[in-house]
Amino acid sequence: MDLFADTASNSHAPLAYRMRPRSLEDYIGQAALVGPDMPLRQMVESGVVRSMILWGPPGVGKTTLAEILAHGCDAHLEQLSAVMAGVKDIREVVERARHHQASERQTVMFLDEIHRLNKSQQDALLPHVESGLLTLIGATTENPSFEVNSALLSRARVYVLKALDEEDLIEVLTRALRDEVNGLGTRQIDASRETLTRIARAASGDARRALGLLETACDFVRREPDAQGGTREILEDSSLEAVLGHQASSFDKQGDDYYDLLSAIHKSVRSSRPDAALLYMARFMDGGGDPLDVVRRLAAIASEDVGNADPRALPLTIAAWDAYLRLGDYEGQRAIAHAAIHLAIAPKSNAIDTAWKEARAFVRQQPHFGVPVYLRNAPTTLMKELGMGEGYRYAHNEPNGYPAGTAHNAWPEELPVQQFYRPTQYGGEKRFAEIERWRRELDDHADRHTPDAQS
Repeated sequence: MDLFADTASNSHAPLAYRMRPRSLEDYIGQAALVGPDMPLRQMVESGVVRSMILWGPPGVGKTTLAEILAHGCDAHLEQLSAVMAGVKDIREVVERARHHQASERQTVMFLDEIHRLNKSQQDALLPHVESGLLTLIGATTENPSFEVNSALLSRARVYVLKALDEEDLIEVLTRALRDEVNGLGTRQIDASRETLTRIARAASGDARRALGLLETACDFVRREPDAQGGTREILEDSSLEAVLGHQASSFDKQGDDYYDLLSAIHKSVRSSRPDAALLYMARFMDGGGDPLDVVRRLAAIASEDVGNADPRALPLTIAAWDAYLRLGDYEGQRAIAHAAIHLAIAPKSNAIDTAWKEARAFVRQQPHFGVPVYLRNAPTTLMKELGMGEGYRYAHNEPNGYPAGTAHNAWPEELPVQQFYRPTQYGGEKRFAEIERWRRELDDHADRHTPDAQS
Protein backbone atom coordinates (compact mmCIF):
# COMPACT_ATOMS: atom_id res chain seq x y z
CA MET A 1 0.00 0.00 0.00
CA ASP A 2 1.15 3.54 -0.83
CA LEU A 3 1.61 5.74 2.20
CA PHE A 4 0.54 8.77 0.16
CA ALA A 5 -2.48 7.13 -1.46
CA ASP A 6 -6.00 8.37 -0.84
CA THR A 7 -7.04 7.82 2.77
CA ALA A 8 -10.33 6.20 1.84
CA SER A 9 -8.52 3.35 0.12
CA ASN A 10 -6.74 2.59 3.40
CA SER A 11 -9.86 2.58 5.59
CA HIS A 12 -9.50 -1.12 6.41
CA ALA A 13 -5.76 -0.95 7.07
CA PRO A 14 -4.51 -1.39 10.66
CA LEU A 15 -4.45 1.74 12.80
CA ALA A 16 -0.65 1.72 12.85
CA TYR A 17 -0.58 1.97 9.08
CA ARG A 18 -3.29 4.62 8.83
CA MET A 19 -1.52 6.81 11.39
CA ARG A 20 1.86 6.81 9.68
CA PRO A 21 2.95 10.44 9.22
CA ARG A 22 2.98 11.92 5.73
CA SER A 23 5.53 14.66 6.41
CA LEU A 24 8.35 15.52 8.77
CA GLU A 25 6.00 17.94 10.55
CA ASP A 26 3.87 14.96 11.60
CA TYR A 27 6.83 12.73 12.40
CA ILE A 28 7.29 12.02 16.12
CA GLY A 29 10.70 11.30 17.62
CA GLN A 30 14.22 11.27 16.15
CA ALA A 31 14.66 15.01 16.70
CA ALA A 32 18.42 14.63 16.25
CA LEU A 33 17.78 13.61 12.64
CA VAL A 34 14.60 15.40 11.54
CA GLY A 35 14.54 18.45 13.81
CA PRO A 36 15.34 21.98 12.58
CA ASP A 37 18.70 22.14 10.77
CA MET A 38 19.19 18.42 11.26
CA PRO A 39 20.59 16.29 8.37
CA LEU A 40 17.49 14.50 7.12
CA ARG A 41 15.36 17.63 7.26
CA GLN A 42 18.04 19.48 5.31
CA MET A 43 17.89 16.78 2.62
CA VAL A 44 14.15 17.31 2.21
CA GLU A 45 14.55 21.08 2.16
CA SER A 46 17.34 20.89 -0.42
CA GLY A 47 15.41 18.40 -2.55
CA VAL A 48 18.31 15.92 -2.72
CA VAL A 49 18.45 12.68 -0.74
CA ARG A 50 21.73 10.79 -0.30
CA SER A 51 22.33 7.07 0.18
CA MET A 52 21.94 6.05 3.80
CA ILE A 53 21.27 3.20 6.17
CA LEU A 54 18.69 3.71 8.90
CA TRP A 55 19.65 1.58 11.88
CA GLY A 56 17.23 1.22 14.76
CA PRO A 57 14.81 -1.05 16.63
CA PRO A 58 11.40 -2.04 15.22
CA GLY A 59 8.56 0.46 15.13
CA VAL A 60 10.57 3.69 15.24
CA GLY A 61 9.64 4.86 11.73
CA LYS A 62 12.44 3.71 9.42
CA THR A 63 10.16 2.79 6.52
CA THR A 64 7.97 5.86 6.99
CA LEU A 65 11.02 8.11 7.10
CA ALA A 66 12.34 6.66 3.85
CA GLU A 67 8.99 7.29 2.12
CA ILE A 68 8.81 10.85 3.45
CA LEU A 69 12.36 11.54 2.21
CA ALA A 70 11.64 10.17 -1.26
CA HIS A 71 8.31 12.03 -1.51
CA GLY A 72 9.83 15.27 -0.17
CA CYS A 73 12.54 15.12 -2.84
CA ASP A 74 10.07 14.18 -5.61
CA ALA A 75 12.04 11.00 -6.27
CA HIS A 76 10.69 7.76 -7.72
CA LEU A 77 10.53 5.24 -4.87
CA GLU A 78 11.22 1.52 -5.27
CA GLN A 79 10.63 -0.71 -2.24
CA LEU A 80 12.10 -4.15 -1.71
CA SER A 81 12.42 -6.44 1.27
CA ALA A 82 15.75 -8.26 1.51
CA VAL A 83 13.89 -11.26 2.90
CA MET A 84 12.22 -11.92 -0.48
CA ALA A 85 14.29 -9.95 -3.00
CA GLY A 86 16.91 -11.58 -5.19
CA VAL A 87 19.41 -10.42 -7.78
CA LYS A 88 16.64 -10.58 -10.43
CA ASP A 89 14.51 -8.12 -8.44
CA ILE A 90 17.44 -5.74 -8.08
CA ARG A 91 18.08 -5.86 -11.84
CA GLU A 92 14.43 -5.01 -12.55
CA VAL A 93 14.69 -2.00 -10.23
CA VAL A 94 17.87 -0.94 -12.05
CA GLU A 95 16.06 -1.05 -15.40
CA ARG A 96 13.23 1.12 -14.11
CA ALA A 97 15.78 3.50 -12.56
CA ARG A 98 17.42 3.95 -15.98
CA HIS A 99 14.04 4.88 -17.42
CA HIS A 100 13.51 7.53 -14.74
CA GLN A 101 17.10 8.75 -15.10
CA ALA A 102 16.33 9.53 -18.73
CA SER A 103 13.67 11.95 -17.53
CA GLU A 104 16.13 13.36 -14.95
CA ARG A 105 14.22 11.95 -11.99
CA GLN A 106 16.06 10.48 -9.02
CA THR A 107 15.28 6.88 -8.01
CA VAL A 108 15.33 6.01 -4.34
CA MET A 109 15.52 2.34 -3.55
CA PHE A 110 14.25 1.49 -0.08
CA LEU A 111 15.60 -1.87 1.01
CA ASP A 112 14.02 -3.17 4.19
CA GLU A 113 16.06 -5.54 6.38
CA ILE A 114 19.18 -4.87 4.34
CA HIS A 115 21.20 -7.02 6.75
CA ARG A 116 19.57 -10.09 5.16
CA LEU A 117 21.11 -9.46 1.73
CA ASN A 118 23.80 -12.00 0.94
CA LYS A 119 27.17 -11.05 -0.53
CA SER A 120 26.20 -11.61 -4.18
CA GLN A 121 23.08 -9.49 -3.77
CA GLN A 122 25.07 -6.70 -2.15
CA ASP A 123 27.67 -6.92 -4.94
CA ALA A 124 24.89 -6.62 -7.54
CA LEU A 125 23.66 -3.45 -5.89
CA LEU A 126 27.04 -1.81 -5.37
CA PRO A 127 27.89 -0.41 -8.86
CA HIS A 128 24.49 1.22 -9.25
CA VAL A 129 24.75 2.94 -5.87
CA GLU A 130 28.29 4.01 -6.70
CA SER A 131 27.25 5.46 -10.08
CA GLY A 132 24.32 7.34 -8.54
CA LEU A 133 21.73 5.51 -10.63
CA LEU A 134 20.18 4.33 -7.36
CA THR A 135 20.00 6.22 -4.11
CA LEU A 136 19.93 3.53 -1.46
CA ILE A 137 17.99 3.82 1.77
CA GLY A 138 18.50 0.64 3.73
CA ALA A 139 16.70 -0.19 6.97
CA THR A 140 18.05 -2.60 9.54
CA THR A 141 17.61 -3.60 13.15
CA GLU A 142 21.12 -5.12 13.18
CA ASN A 143 24.49 -3.43 13.44
CA PRO A 144 25.35 -2.58 9.81
CA SER A 145 29.09 -2.70 10.50
CA PHE A 146 28.71 -6.45 10.96
CA GLU A 147 25.95 -7.19 8.45
CA VAL A 148 26.68 -4.92 5.45
CA ASN A 149 29.87 -5.32 3.44
CA SER A 150 32.41 -2.54 3.77
CA ALA A 151 32.24 -1.46 0.12
CA LEU A 152 28.51 -0.80 0.30
CA LEU A 153 28.77 0.66 3.78
CA SER A 154 31.39 3.17 2.65
CA ARG A 155 28.92 4.58 0.09
CA ALA A 156 26.09 5.16 2.55
CA ARG A 157 25.84 7.29 5.66
CA VAL A 158 24.56 5.42 8.72
CA TYR A 159 21.90 7.18 10.80
CA VAL A 160 20.94 5.68 14.15
CA LEU A 161 17.26 5.84 15.13
CA LYS A 162 16.36 5.37 18.77
CA ALA A 163 13.40 3.70 20.41
CA LEU A 164 10.65 6.22 21.08
CA ASP A 165 10.48 7.39 24.67
CA GLU A 166 7.35 7.30 26.79
CA GLU A 167 6.31 10.87 26.00
CA ASP A 168 6.69 10.29 22.26
CA LEU A 169 4.49 7.20 22.43
CA ILE A 170 1.84 8.99 24.48
CA GLU A 171 1.74 11.68 21.79
CA VAL A 172 1.38 9.00 19.10
CA LEU A 173 -1.54 7.44 21.00
CA THR A 174 -3.19 10.78 21.70
CA ARG A 175 -3.07 11.74 18.02
CA ALA A 176 -4.63 8.42 17.07
CA LEU A 177 -7.53 8.98 19.50
CA ARG A 178 -8.15 12.50 18.18
CA ASP A 179 -7.63 11.99 14.43
CA GLU A 180 -11.09 11.73 12.83
CA VAL A 181 -9.77 10.94 9.34
CA ASN A 182 -7.12 8.25 9.89
CA GLY A 183 -7.52 7.45 13.55
CA LEU A 184 -10.24 6.76 16.10
CA GLY A 185 -11.41 10.34 16.53
CA THR A 186 -14.96 9.78 15.36
CA ARG A 187 -15.53 7.45 18.31
CA GLN A 188 -14.48 10.17 20.82
CA ILE A 189 -12.99 7.61 23.19
CA ASP A 190 -12.02 8.88 26.66
CA ALA A 191 -8.66 7.62 27.88
CA SER A 192 -6.72 8.91 30.87
CA ARG A 193 -3.02 9.71 30.67
CA GLU A 194 -2.37 6.84 33.11
CA THR A 195 -4.02 4.39 30.71
CA LEU A 196 -2.04 5.70 27.75
CA THR A 197 1.11 5.51 29.86
CA ARG A 198 0.50 1.82 30.49
CA ILE A 199 0.16 1.18 26.78
CA ALA A 200 3.29 3.23 26.04
CA ARG A 201 5.34 1.28 28.57
CA ALA A 202 4.08 -2.04 27.23
CA ALA A 203 5.13 -1.01 23.72
CA SER A 204 8.82 -0.65 24.73
CA GLY A 205 9.61 2.20 22.34
CA ASP A 206 7.74 0.66 19.36
CA ALA A 207 5.09 3.01 17.91
CA ARG A 208 3.62 0.30 15.69
CA ARG A 209 3.13 -1.96 18.70
CA ALA A 210 1.66 0.89 20.75
CA LEU A 211 -0.96 1.64 18.10
CA GLY A 212 -1.74 -2.04 17.71
CA LEU A 213 -2.34 -2.37 21.45
CA LEU A 214 -4.52 0.74 21.44
CA GLU A 215 -6.61 -0.51 18.53
CA THR A 216 -7.20 -3.86 20.22
CA ALA A 217 -7.86 -2.29 23.62
CA CYS A 218 -10.56 -0.08 22.09
CA ASP A 219 -12.53 -3.25 21.34
CA PHE A 220 -12.94 -3.61 25.11
CA VAL A 221 -14.04 -0.08 26.00
CA ARG A 222 -16.78 0.50 28.56
CA ARG A 223 -19.88 2.18 27.15
CA GLU A 224 -22.22 4.41 29.13
CA PRO A 225 -24.90 6.99 28.25
CA ASP A 226 -23.74 10.58 27.89
CA ALA A 227 -25.59 13.84 28.66
CA GLN A 228 -26.73 14.23 25.03
CA GLY A 229 -28.50 10.88 24.98
CA GLY A 230 -25.75 9.19 23.06
CA THR A 231 -23.11 6.69 24.14
CA ARG A 232 -19.82 7.53 25.68
CA GLU A 233 -16.84 5.15 25.24
CA ILE A 234 -14.25 4.95 28.02
CA LEU A 235 -10.92 3.16 27.78
CA GLU A 236 -10.02 2.08 31.31
CA ASP A 237 -7.16 0.15 32.84
CA SER A 238 -9.45 -2.85 33.19
CA SER A 239 -9.88 -2.81 29.41
CA LEU A 240 -6.14 -3.32 29.03
CA GLU A 241 -5.81 -6.49 31.08
CA ALA A 242 -6.98 -8.81 28.31
CA VAL A 243 -4.77 -6.99 25.81
CA LEU A 244 -1.53 -6.50 27.72
CA GLY A 245 -1.44 -9.57 29.95
CA HIS A 246 2.09 -10.44 31.03
CA GLN A 247 4.57 -8.29 29.14
CA ALA A 248 7.87 -10.12 28.86
CA SER A 249 10.83 -7.91 27.98
CA SER A 250 11.77 -10.00 24.95
CA PHE A 251 14.71 -9.23 22.69
CA ASP A 252 16.48 -10.77 19.70
CA LYS A 253 18.79 -13.46 21.06
CA GLN A 254 20.92 -13.23 17.90
CA GLY A 255 21.02 -9.43 17.71
CA ASP A 256 22.82 -6.52 19.32
CA ASP A 257 20.49 -6.42 22.33
CA TYR A 258 21.86 -9.77 23.51
CA TYR A 259 25.43 -8.48 23.58
CA ASP A 260 24.43 -5.02 24.79
CA LEU A 261 22.66 -6.47 27.83
CA LEU A 262 25.57 -8.75 28.71
CA SER A 263 27.89 -5.77 28.29
CA ALA A 264 25.67 -3.67 30.57
CA ILE A 265 25.71 -6.41 33.22
CA HIS A 266 29.50 -6.68 33.05
CA LYS A 267 30.14 -2.94 33.17
CA SER A 268 27.63 -2.40 35.99
CA VAL A 269 29.36 -5.05 38.12
CA ARG A 270 32.79 -3.65 37.25
CA SER A 271 31.57 -0.17 38.24
CA SER A 272 30.32 -1.54 41.60
CA ARG A 273 26.65 -0.81 40.80
CA PRO A 274 24.71 -3.82 42.13
CA ASP A 275 21.25 -2.38 41.43
CA ALA A 276 22.09 -1.64 37.80
CA ALA A 277 23.56 -5.14 37.43
CA LEU A 278 20.33 -6.68 38.76
CA LEU A 279 18.25 -4.47 36.45
CA TYR A 280 20.05 -5.64 33.30
CA MET A 281 20.14 -9.23 34.51
CA ALA A 282 16.38 -9.19 35.05
CA ARG A 283 15.84 -7.66 31.60
CA PHE A 284 18.07 -10.31 30.06
CA MET A 285 16.49 -13.29 31.80
CA ASP A 286 12.91 -12.05 31.58
CA GLY A 287 13.42 -11.55 27.86
CA GLY A 288 14.36 -15.19 27.41
CA GLY A 289 18.14 -14.94 27.75
CA ASP A 290 19.91 -18.00 29.14
CA PRO A 291 20.90 -17.45 32.82
CA LEU A 292 23.99 -19.58 32.17
CA ASP A 293 25.22 -16.88 29.78
CA VAL A 294 25.07 -14.45 32.71
CA VAL A 295 26.87 -16.70 35.18
CA ARG A 296 29.59 -17.44 32.60
CA ARG A 297 30.13 -13.69 32.28
CA LEU A 298 30.20 -13.36 36.09
CA ALA A 299 32.87 -16.07 36.30
CA ALA A 300 34.99 -14.05 33.87
CA ILE A 301 34.39 -10.90 35.93
CA ALA A 302 35.54 -12.69 39.08
CA SER A 303 39.09 -12.95 37.69
CA GLU A 304 39.14 -10.04 35.27
CA ASP A 305 37.72 -7.29 37.47
CA VAL A 306 37.77 -8.53 41.09
CA GLY A 307 40.71 -10.90 41.13
CA ASN A 308 42.67 -11.20 44.35
CA ALA A 309 41.08 -8.07 45.76
CA ASP A 310 38.50 -10.64 46.93
CA PRO A 311 39.79 -14.21 46.46
CA ARG A 312 36.34 -15.53 47.42
CA ALA A 313 34.77 -14.07 44.29
CA LEU A 314 35.60 -16.84 41.84
CA PRO A 315 34.69 -19.84 44.07
CA LEU A 316 31.46 -18.10 45.09
CA THR A 317 30.55 -17.56 41.43
CA ILE A 318 31.33 -21.15 40.54
CA ALA A 319 29.16 -22.20 43.50
CA ALA A 320 26.31 -20.06 42.11
CA TRP A 321 26.77 -21.73 38.74
CA ASP A 322 26.58 -25.14 40.38
CA ALA A 323 23.57 -24.07 42.45
CA TYR A 324 21.69 -23.03 39.31
CA LEU A 325 22.29 -26.43 37.73
CA ARG A 326 21.21 -28.22 40.92
CA LEU A 327 18.24 -26.05 41.92
CA GLY A 328 16.66 -25.33 38.56
CA ASP A 329 15.76 -22.03 36.96
CA TYR A 330 13.60 -20.24 39.54
CA GLU A 331 15.75 -20.78 42.64
CA GLY A 332 18.91 -20.87 40.56
CA GLN A 333 18.40 -17.34 39.26
CA ARG A 334 18.53 -16.13 42.84
CA ALA A 335 21.91 -17.82 43.28
CA ILE A 336 23.21 -16.01 40.19
CA ALA A 337 21.89 -12.72 41.61
CA HIS A 338 23.71 -13.60 44.87
CA ALA A 339 27.01 -13.88 42.98
CA ALA A 340 26.39 -10.70 40.96
CA ILE A 341 25.74 -8.64 44.09
CA HIS A 342 28.87 -10.03 45.76
CA LEU A 343 31.01 -9.20 42.71
CA ALA A 344 29.54 -5.71 42.43
CA ILE A 345 30.14 -4.90 46.10
CA ALA A 346 33.59 -6.53 46.25
CA PRO A 347 36.76 -4.40 45.94
CA LYS A 348 38.06 -4.39 42.40
CA SER A 349 41.42 -5.19 40.84
CA ASN A 350 42.36 -5.96 37.25
CA ALA A 351 45.92 -6.89 38.27
CA ILE A 352 45.40 -10.55 37.29
CA ASP A 353 44.00 -9.61 33.87
CA THR A 354 46.85 -7.15 33.28
CA ALA A 355 49.51 -9.62 34.44
CA TRP A 356 48.21 -12.40 32.20
CA LYS A 357 48.06 -10.14 29.13
CA GLU A 358 51.60 -8.87 29.78
CA ALA A 359 52.92 -12.40 30.26
CA ARG A 360 51.40 -13.59 26.99
CA ALA A 361 52.71 -10.56 25.11
CA PHE A 362 56.21 -11.13 26.58
CA VAL A 363 56.20 -14.80 25.56
CA ARG A 364 55.22 -13.90 21.99
CA GLN A 365 58.35 -11.72 21.84
CA GLN A 366 60.57 -14.38 23.49
CA PRO A 367 59.06 -17.69 22.33
CA HIS A 368 62.10 -19.97 22.58
CA PHE A 369 63.48 -19.60 26.13
CA GLY A 370 64.34 -22.73 28.07
CA VAL A 371 63.33 -23.91 31.53
CA PRO A 372 66.17 -23.57 34.11
CA VAL A 373 67.86 -26.92 34.74
CA TYR A 374 67.00 -26.98 38.44
CA LEU A 375 63.28 -26.67 37.64
CA ARG A 376 63.25 -29.51 35.12
CA ASN A 377 61.66 -32.87 35.82
CA ALA A 378 64.11 -35.79 36.34
CA PRO A 379 62.13 -39.04 36.39
CA THR A 380 65.02 -41.21 35.08
CA THR A 381 68.60 -41.92 36.22
CA LEU A 382 70.01 -40.53 32.99
CA MET A 383 68.20 -37.26 33.43
CA LYS A 384 69.51 -36.96 36.99
CA GLU A 385 73.04 -37.67 35.76
CA LEU A 386 72.60 -34.85 33.28
CA GLY A 387 71.93 -32.53 36.20
CA MET A 388 68.22 -32.00 35.69
CA GLY A 389 66.55 -30.97 38.95
CA GLU A 390 69.92 -30.42 40.62
CA GLY A 391 69.92 -27.40 42.93
CA TYR A 392 66.17 -27.25 43.34
CA ARG A 393 65.22 -26.06 46.84
CA TYR A 394 62.02 -27.53 48.22
CA ALA A 395 60.07 -24.52 49.53
CA HIS A 396 58.50 -26.35 52.47
CA ASN A 397 61.95 -27.15 53.86
CA GLU A 398 63.09 -23.52 53.66
CA PRO A 399 62.83 -20.90 56.42
CA ASN A 400 59.49 -19.03 56.08
CA GLY A 401 58.48 -21.61 53.46
CA TYR A 402 60.32 -19.55 50.84
CA PRO A 403 63.57 -20.28 48.95
CA ALA A 404 64.98 -16.76 49.21
CA GLY A 405 67.48 -15.23 46.82
CA THR A 406 67.30 -14.08 43.21
CA ALA A 407 69.47 -17.04 42.14
CA HIS A 408 66.43 -19.21 42.78
CA ASN A 409 63.76 -16.96 41.29
CA ALA A 410 62.58 -19.63 38.79
CA TRP A 411 63.25 -17.24 35.90
CA PRO A 412 65.09 -18.32 32.72
CA GLU A 413 68.67 -17.09 32.90
CA GLU A 414 68.70 -15.76 29.33
CA LEU A 415 65.69 -13.48 29.84
CA PRO A 416 65.50 -10.14 31.64
CA VAL A 417 63.38 -10.47 34.78
CA GLN A 418 59.91 -8.99 34.40
CA GLN A 419 57.19 -8.22 36.94
CA PHE A 420 53.80 -9.03 35.47
CA TYR A 421 51.66 -9.22 38.59
CA ARG A 422 51.48 -5.96 40.55
CA PRO A 423 48.93 -6.29 43.37
CA THR A 424 46.88 -3.20 44.14
CA GLN A 425 46.07 -1.70 47.53
CA TYR A 426 42.42 -2.80 47.35
CA GLY A 427 40.85 -5.53 49.44
CA GLY A 428 42.79 -8.77 49.75
CA GLU A 429 45.44 -7.58 47.32
CA LYS A 430 46.71 -5.14 49.90
CA ARG A 431 47.78 -8.17 51.93
CA PHE A 432 49.23 -9.78 48.78
CA ALA A 433 51.33 -6.64 48.19
CA GLU A 434 52.63 -6.78 51.76
CA ILE A 435 53.65 -10.43 51.33
CA GLU A 436 55.40 -9.62 48.04
CA ARG A 437 57.36 -6.78 49.68
CA TRP A 438 58.38 -9.04 52.57
CA ARG A 439 59.65 -11.72 50.19
CA ARG A 440 61.64 -9.19 48.21
CA GLU A 441 63.29 -8.17 51.47
CA LEU A 442 64.14 -11.85 52.08
CA ASP A 443 65.63 -12.02 48.58
CA ASP A 444 67.74 -8.91 49.18
CA HIS A 445 68.98 -10.29 52.53
CA ALA A 446 69.82 -13.68 50.99
CA ASP A 447 71.65 -12.06 48.05
CA ARG A 448 73.75 -9.91 50.43
CA HIS A 449 74.84 -12.95 52.43
CA THR A 450 75.69 -15.35 49.60
CA PRO A 451 79.42 -16.16 49.09
CA ASP A 452 79.38 -14.38 45.72
CA ALA A 453 77.98 -11.20 47.30
CA GLN A 454 80.55 -11.27 50.15
CA SER A 455 83.44 -11.70 47.75
